[in-house]
Amino acid sequence: MSDIEQRIQRLEDRTAIEDLAVSYFVATDDDDYDALESQFTPDAVFKAGNFTGGTDRQSIVAFLREARASMGVTIHTPNYCLITFEDNDHASGIVGAHLEIAMAGQSLFGAVRYIDRYTRLQGRWQFSKREMKTFHMGPWSDVASSLTSELKVRWPGASPQAADLP
Repeated sequence: MSDIEQRIQRLEDRTAIEDLAVSYFVATDDDDYDALESQFTPDAVFKAGNFTGGTDRQSIVAFLREARASMGVTIHTPNYCLITFEDNDHASGIVGAHLEIAMAGQSLFGAVRYIDRYTRLQGRWQFSKREMKTFHMGPWSDVASSLTSELKVRWPGASPQAADLP
């Protein structure tokens, strides 16, 4: 493969991984569990804060389905995607996003960062690891102080807690 062909392939791979990240958000917001399942490798790992969401494709989808059962409308808005290629079939990434979530009769707002590993299987990029870390999360009424508070994560019905990230 020539240098120009390698560079074009890398650009195509980068676009495919960015599309994977956005497709995950759309599938989550739309409760499209078949699409979510297809986005993870068979032995993928998913974590969200202190919760191990799953250690294979099926358990990840079961975790996401259960988490979504307590939520209404969600809107995931990606802000950035930084990708580092390890070789032709493996990469790591950081995806930043804002979330809007209807939960417990409230509208929540927050910012998260996904720490990802990607693997190309059968010509298609998938998540082999996805870990969601929270900057802040809570009701819209708390947004004015959510980044300056010591306890930045405020889920309905739970005690305020420290964020995963500063």
